[in-house]
Amino acid sequence: MDLAVVGDGQFVTGFRLAGVQKVYEINDDNSLEEKVNEVLNDSSVGILVMHNNDFDKLPETLRDTLSESVEPTLVTLGGTGQSSNLRDKIKQAVGVDLWK
Repeated sequence: MDLAVVGDGQFVTGFRLAGVQKVYEINDDNSLEEKVNEVLNDSSVGILVMHNNDFDKLPETLRDTLSESVEPTLVTLGGTGQSSNLRDKIKQAVGVDLWK
């Protein structure tokens, strides 16, 4: 499974430098929704990483779909909203608590 990152240029730069192959740089809110839907339909993506502020810009139905999705599992970083609990997301994706 691949890791995909969706966000603005500043957010995705570090992931590019780390060698992540599926990096989608967005420039406006319309392309954000389009790229997220593209990643959702890509069966090779196991984890989707987004900035929390970008996640909040998505339509409610798409946010709900992402929040409940197992593949890809959404991980949000940064921002002013609630932070995602990475441990819970991994448990949701794998089905086991790896830290126990």
